[in-house]
Amino acid sequence: METGRLPLFCFFVALIVAFVFTRINVRLIRAKIGWFGNVSVGDMHIHHVVFGVVLTMLGGVSGLLVSGVSQAWYALTAAIFGIGAALILDEFALILHLHDVYWEEEGRTSVDAVFIAIAVTGLLLLGLRPLGWERPDGTWQGVWLAVGYLGLNLLLAVVTLLKGKIWTGMVGLFVPLLLIVGALRLARPGSPWAHWFFAPGSRNPRPGKMARAQRREERWRRPVIKVKIAFQEFVSGRHDLPSSRLRPRR
Repeated sequence: METGRLPLFCFFVALIVAFVFTRINVRLIRAKIGWFGNVSVGDMHIHHVVFGVVLTMLGGVSGLLVSGVSQAWYALTAAIFGIGAALILDEFALILHLHDVYWEEEGRTSVDAVFIAIAVTGLLLLGLRPLGWERPDGTWQGVWLAVGYLGLNLLLAVVTLLKGKIWTGMVGLFVPLLLIVGALRLARPGSPWAHWFFAPGSRNPRPGKMARAQRREERWRRPVIKVKIAFQEFVSGRHDLPSSRLRPRR
């Protein structure tokens, strides 16, 4: 409470608890255990992202009203906001694809989104500042130095993300040294950077770089992805339904 991070802590805890509870609930629904079932109005299935939107609006607007009144009430509204955020991010893949891909391969994107939100919030809770931001000392030189440092880190973050290094880019927002590594290293073969600059069909195809990127992907990235998927399936269930893009049309 002395650091003023109680609302952020309540958001963090509510985000994790709501995500875990939601995943337990949907796995029980999928297994058709007990009284657990989908929420429907007539023939229309109501996805929990709808409840998430309502709760984030309720928590966000209420937080604006009580932020200067009481830290305890502000923390409560932050917890409500965290529950809503968990419900929304748990169906992030549905929003991204505008299609129900919850248990499909594309549905893993939702779990990635939740993990990233938890990681970023945890780093904020530890007191780390994004992009190495520090309050300038009030002089013009200090202001320009702070703005330049912030802009440089932001540029490195964009390059890192475009190279397909999502976790390096997100954590690098708080540990800028990682952004330098991510921006200098070879892009992943499926990333926008590779597609634009050295993939077949780009303006300047470089088959040698693409081959190196693919070898690195197979040698280093694939084993890590397998471990990540195993952990995701332990927490959130198996996303093993065939992709809608691969299903035969009826």
